[in-house]
Amino acid sequence: MTIAAGIDVGTGAVKAALFNVNGGEATWLSRTTIRIRQRDPIELARAAFDEVLADAKLSEKDVDYIATTGEGESVPFHTGHFYSMTTHARGAIYLDPASRSALDVGALHGRAISIDERGKVLSYKMTSQCASGSGQFLENIARYLGIAQDEIGSLSKQADNPEVVSSICAVLAETDVINMVSRGISAPNILKGIHLSMAGRLSKLLKSIGTKEGVVMVTGGLALDQGMVAALIEDISAIKDMKTTVRSHPDSIYAGAIGAALWGAYRFDKLAALGEVPKAA
Repeated sequence: MTIAAGIDVGTGAVKAALFNVNGGEATWLSRTTIRIRQRDPIELARAAFDEVLADAKLSEKDVDYIATTGEGESVPFHTGHFYSMTTHARGAIYLDPASRSALDVGALHGRAISIDERGKVLSYKMTSQCASGSGQFLENIARYLGIAQDEIGSLSKQADNPEVVSSICAVLAETDVINMVSRGISAPNILKGIHLSMAGRLSKLLKSIGTKEGVVMVTGGLALDQGMVAALIEDISAIKDMKTTVRSHPDSIYAGAIGAALWGAYRFDKLAALGEVPKAA
């Protein structure tokens, strides 16, 4: 039995997951997410870790391996660190074993990852840093429109005549949105247009890594945005050579933390078998 924690330090939030891994079977013990909101992400990593420990009624000494991912390499109490594409790939397989691609849509970028049945990364591609297909851009637009984040998806699905944002640069795209508002375009049509624009870029990422079939698991901060997922399904369904099934999961936001914990447990077991039990940094 191995107790492993995964801590995913992202741009917008810190996610932590705690697992009991026994004979290849992984069981959730606890999970949490904390929005960063201009606070120190390293301090929040500690707070998130303490929270999952308290929820599982465990102490830090009960945890065999503490794995970080994302921007978490500087977390002082970690045992090891894994690249985020690796952890999102493994997290996608945990959430749905049929996954053959992971689409990580975060605060600053989108990333398409091709994976095999074990969660091994085969190829990947990421959007540019200035692209308007990101969670931060969508959050900025929602704030401008006076809409709460958790309303974005449902409002987008109410659109009847969406207007797609064409600008790749986030600054120019925001100008497009301001012009739409001045022309009386409704919030649902603006949001659906943004979602369709994002979906088009994400679909191109999937095509660029050779995704043509199998399950695409959406992960990251925007995975629970039902409007974005619906737009992605709509966009991909119009591409004749892509026969994929796009899915999200209630725990998709934790994919990076899940993958970090599971790879951490795997590494711990391998090292323990060699008599080299790892210690936290």
